[in-house]
Amino acid sequence: MAENNCPRDFEREVLPHLDAAYNLARWLTRNDQDAQDVVQEAYLRAFRFFSGFRGGEARAWLLKIVRNTCYTWLQQNRPQHATEEFDERLFGPDPLAPNPEEALLRSDSGKLLRQALEILPTDFREVLILRELEGMSYKEISAVTGMPLGTVMSRLSRARSGLRQSLANLVNADTLPRPCEPGLQVSDFAESTVVPSARRK
Repeated sequence: MAENNCPRDFEREVLPHLDAAYNLARWLTRNDQDAQDVVQEAYLRAFRFFSGFRGGEARAWLLKIVRNTCYTWLQQNRPQHATEEFDERLFGPDPLAPNPEEALLRSDSGKLLRQALEILPTDFREVLILRELEGMSYKEISAVTGMPLGTVMSRLSRARSGLRQSLANLVNADTLPRPCEPGLQVSDFAESTVVPSARRK
């Protein structure tokens, strides 16, 4: 790409991805106002460094900035959440757990799926949002997060398992935490989230 003609090129390349930026920030911060603040700061950073953008996938470039801005914000404002981990001891296998389809039929599935997603640690939420909601490829997620492709796939697998388990725990809130049996399509939650962006090809 030729030298960027700011702000015209910035508006053409980066502004169309505002919804994706907000979605990622909203799911990482779990708060609308905080997400707006993070996105504003991220766009300021993106504009400041846009002269260094040499073309390619502008959405991935922007979301990497949004992600980094989110983690900086979390470390400053919620240090206990920035390092949270998924305690698998609380989500051990249980063959008596309900079938996820049955669980969704008995409940407000969209609300439950959002709640189940928000329970997950930040590093699980981000890969699910980037893959299932934003439709990004493994390679694009790797570019945004800085993780190797193998780590991206492994984390996605664990995140999907954690989401199923979190969903079952919500359905069985009056009992000990229980995971769901395999079978839930994680992409089911995409339609009930904030603003869906373009799906992966």
